[in-house]
Amino acid sequence: MSVDVSEFELVQGCLAGDVACQRLFVERFEGMVFGLCLKMLSRRHDAEDVAQEVFLRAFRSIHRWDGERPLRPWLLTIAANRCRTHLDGLGRRPMPIDLQADWLPEERRGDSRDDAEEIQRAIATLRPEYQQCFVLFYQQELSVEEVAEVLDCPEGTVKTWLHRARKEMAEYLRKRGLDPQQPLNDHFHDPKPEPD
Repeated sequence: MSVDVSEFELVQGCLAGDVACQRLFVERFEGMVFGLCLKMLSRRHDAEDVAQEVFLRAFRSIHRWDGERPLRPWLLTIAANRCRTHLDGLGRRPMPIDLQADWLPEERRGDSRDDAEEIQRAIATLRPEYQQCFVLFYQQELSVEEVAEVLDCPEGTVKTWLHRARKEMAEYLRKRGLDPQQPLNDHFHDPKPEPD
């Protein structure tokens, strides 16, 4: 099966029971799904289990996907919901997030390990909604509209949560002796307002 298959064709193949399409579906989206699960659950084993559940759920409900809409947010919605269900079963333990050194500006990469640890601690202090929003927007690089769809909330709420998350993180970093204004804030920006 060709990797160039469109999302619509891929879904149609899955609906028809085409094993090659199902395999390609998993291959195409497994990194994204597993990455989100790992960031939300923090344990590799849990993330692997939940990612498998996500694909099982996706295949069972793929007939409900609206072909007029992108597949990625639909699948990430399933993943986020499965992660939330898993976390609820565990009593919502904190969600540490691993940050890569390349997230930081060039001039700060020498300090990246310490900075990444501090940022990880700052993220872990956020409310679960802010954490999820942060992960989806900054790390999964979804648009505000897509984050809203995944979290099933209005776009304005997503923007508010992102703004509050950045504000709370900046305050935390300030208390820890870091200046969150420069250059870390250059990387984690608020979403751009919608054009009028």
